[in-house]
Amino acid sequence: QLQLVESGGGLVQPGGSLRLSCTTSGYSLDYHVLGWFRQAPGKEREGISCITSNGARTNYVDSVKGRFTISRDNAKNTVYLQMNSLRPEDTAVYYCAAGDSDYVCMSTDQLQYGMNQWGKGTLVTVSS
Repeated sequence: QLQLVESGGGLVQPGGSLRLSCTTSGYSLDYHVLGWFRQAPGKEREGISCITSNGARTNYVDSVKGRFTISRDNAKNTVYLQMNSLRPEDTAVYYCAAGDSDYVCMSTDQLQYGMNQWGKGTLVTVSS
């Protein structure tokens, strides 16, 4: 079974940057669509970005467009989320997930329903 492990979370000031990583061992991510999600206190989990299995297509929720960038390195079995210009409202637990169909990356709205493997999350806190 695929086990995803996120890292890179922490405390950052507004306007700062963080890069999250999500990796697995003993299992290839090559043929999986990958996504990043977040859940803020008292809110539902939302899909914020995804990338297709070959990296050719990405998608973002409007609230992070132009600030966050998803990328993947299949040779390292790793997906990244570069987060710039962070805001207090970005504070959340961030999760990565993997799915079997690139089709789910057509939109972030239903992204979570296409994912079947999840990491345990990493906390990002944006505060001065």
